[in-house]
Amino acid sequence: MGPLNIALWAAGVALIVLGYTRARGPWARYQALKQEDANVARYEAWRGGLRGGEQTGASVAMQILRRQAQQAGLIAITGFVLVFVGFLLR
Repeated sequence: MGPLNIALWAAGVALIVLGYTRARGPWARYQALKQEDANVARYEAWRGGLRGGEQTGASVAMQILRRQAQQAGLIAITGFVLVFVGFLLR
C-alpha cells in the first residue's frame, strides 16, 4: 500500500461525496416536478382535455435538473473508479 493508492482512495472518496451532494438537490426537485406533472396529466385526463405536445416550463426545468443530476452521478462514478483503481494498483 503506497502513497499512490492512498491518494487515489482519497480522491475517489472526495469525488463520491461531491457527486452525491451535487446530485441530491436536483434529483429531489426533479422527482417533485415529475409527480406534479403526473398530477396535472391525470387532472386534465379527468376533465376530458388532452394535453398538447408543447413544451412547458416544468418540462424544461425537469430536463435541466435531470442533466444536473446525471453530471453529478458521473462525478460519483468517477470516484468509484478511482477507488477501484486504487485497490488494483500494488
